Amino acid sequence: QVQLVESGGGLVQAGGSLRLSCAASINIFSRYVMAWYRQAPGKQRELVASITNGGTTNYADSVKGRFTISRDNAKNTAYLQMNSLKPEDTAVYYCSARVPWRTVSDYWGQGTQVTVSS
Repeated sequence: QVQLVESGGGLVQAGGSLRLSCAASINIFSRYVMAWYRQAPGKQRELVASITNGGTTNYADSVKGRFTISRDNAKNTAYLQMNSLKPEDTAVYYCSARVPWRTVSDYWGQGTQVTVSS
């Protein structure tokens, strides 16, 4: 059974940093495109960042230059380093995995809360 488990969320002041981790129990982790999404109260879930099996990254405009997505295939783990956090980054952050030939995620984590105070 595939599981994605996020960790690293919490409460931080504006301007601070957090590092989210997504540990995946999944066969052949390296072939999956890993992504982070977030959902703020009353808003739709949005893509924050993604990283392909080859290391190509993609970011939402709102986080470019502040967030960095990475992966460690040896540890079956994806990361999201978040710097210069703003109150508008407050949301539940979800990790997802999909095979490269699909446009929708195959697996989702349970989410981790990130709260940025002003």
